Amino acid sequence: MDLASANLAPTIVTQGLTRRFGELVAVDGIDLRVSPGQFFGFLGPNGAGKSTTIKMLTGLLAPSSGRIEILGLDLNTDPVNVKRQIGVVPEGMALFGRLTGAEFLSFAGRMYGLDRNTAAKRAAELLDFMQLADQPKKLVTDYSHGMQKKLALAAAVIHGPKVLFLDEPFEGVDAIAAGTLKSMLQGMIARGATIFLTSHVLEIVERLCSHVAIIHHGKLVAQGSLEELRAGVEAQTPAAANDGQQPTGEKLTLEQIFLRVVGGERRTEQELSWLG
Repeated sequence: MDLASANLAPTIVTQGLTRRFGELVAVDGIDLRVSPGQFFGFLGPNGAGKSTTIKMLTGLLAPSSGRIEILGLDLNTDPVNVKRQIGVVPEGMALFGRLTGAEFLSFAGRMYGLDRNTAAKRAAELLDFMQLADQPKKLVTDYSHGMQKKLALAAAVIHGPKVLFLDEPFEGVDAIAAGTLKSMLQGMIARGATIFLTSHVLEIVERLCSHVAIIHHGKLVAQGSLEELRAGVEAQTPAAANDGQQPTGEKLTLEQIFLRVVGGERRTEQELSWLG
């Protein structure tokens, strides 16, 4: 997919994207570029600006300055056409708790412009795929957290979006549910969709994503394929500075890349007095 999409217009482009909250600059002039068919990981420490960026990319929050283009459309001037073609699972899922799963998905499909029969058919298929069809009268408010995550993802893909934005989709999800979600996402990538993912679980990002960007203190500090980021970090890290943390000949993991890019350090020598 990467080779095939190399000459295509990017799916997501930002130029100087900035968001201020009073004196706080949460996102500081970032320039992102995501190509068609990429599974793109967007990483950063807590408070780095990840969720703020996703909210701007999906039209939930207006930028203070800068430009956003999704699927060749300017989000500021053509927001409705952009939103018809994207799916979003935000950090707060904002589900309608007094509906059943089928009712909620049918409503989501209708809001995306699907006719009643198509929305109902896709809702039934999604509930079955997500293993949520066994209690058809159960209200969403009575779903477990993991079940609500699966329902939120189902609602985000019911219209067949070309771009899917996911903010911590695996948080609080058990291994079985996570496997179901990963299977769906990989199937979407295989069919040419673009996925933009934030997660603190770096092992999942490393397993799923082909490209990664890292934000720190609101600024974009790294962007590229995993191999490009790995090569860049290795080139900037003298062998003497490795301190035995990386066995010779082994590739850096995404966690090691992330910690070196953002300046994270493991405090091995410092202990808490009451836990010593």
